[in-house]
Amino acid sequence: MTSETAAARLQDQLDRAVAGGARVVAGGKRDGNFFAPTVLADVTPDNDAYHEEFFGPVATVYRVGSEDEAVTLANDTPFGLGSYLFTTDSEQAMRVADRIDAGMVWVNIVLGDGAELPFGGVKRSGFGRELGRFGADEFVNKKMIRIG
Repeated sequence: MTSETAAARLQDQLDRAVAGGARVVAGGKRDGNFFAPTVLADVTPDNDAYHEEFFGPVATVYRVGSEDEAVTLANDTPFGLGSYLFTTDSEQAMRVADRIDAGMVWVNIVLGDGAELPFGGVKRSGFGRELGRFGADEFVNKKMIRIG
């Protein structure tokens, strides 16, 4: 982690998650600023961890029974910066990506961003777009003058 404060904050989040019923499946060990990659399971909607972002190497695994349940779970967050979707079905990829409420959805790729592509989120994860032509519009004052 970048600092003792960041490591302590992540440890507090993890401790609260476990106290709320989450189960550490892997990792969960901290040594100073080092935080081992950690996987959580059994995080329910009444657990604070369900609605928080972990700014460190902590991932939560959920089990769903259908595509609709997966989309509902993915959208059940106050955040919406980016989302990842992995599938071998191209029709499913487009269908699900369109339904995910996030500023960016990567399909079958991790961090496929670039300076020519807009970057930004929705909900509590962003104030517009950066980069690309959409990002340039965020920094331009537009004026309409019409003379009759």
